[in-house]
Amino acid sequence: VQLQASGGGLVQAGGSLRLACAVSGYTNSINGISWYRQVPGKEREWVAALTYDLRPTYADSVKGRFTVSGDGAKNTAYLQMNSLKPEDTAVYYCKKGVIWGQGTLVTVSS
Repeated sequence: VQLQASGGGLVQAGGSLRLACAVSGYTNSINGISWYRQVPGKEREWVAALTYDLRPTYADSVKGRFTVSGDGAKNTAYLQMNSLKPEDTAVYYCKKGVIWGQGTLVTVSS
């Protein structure tokens, strides 16, 4: 069972990035995928999730700017991030159950 996050990078404020979380070792692989982010020195923060019945849910801080989705055939979940702000800078992680993927760094410059 593994989760592999990718897609981070450096972007200017107002820009977009799409993160991907490749899931292996699960049936219904994208159900119940959550995204979190963490700034050094701060607690890990929940960002968004696809519930087990594939409903998207979002933290208030990203609602209207981020979109969570998934492709079951590719066993991959996505986090589309638009209108990025400097305060979105963090290491982003995907999670399913108790399994965490490695993080991918998103840096938003002002």
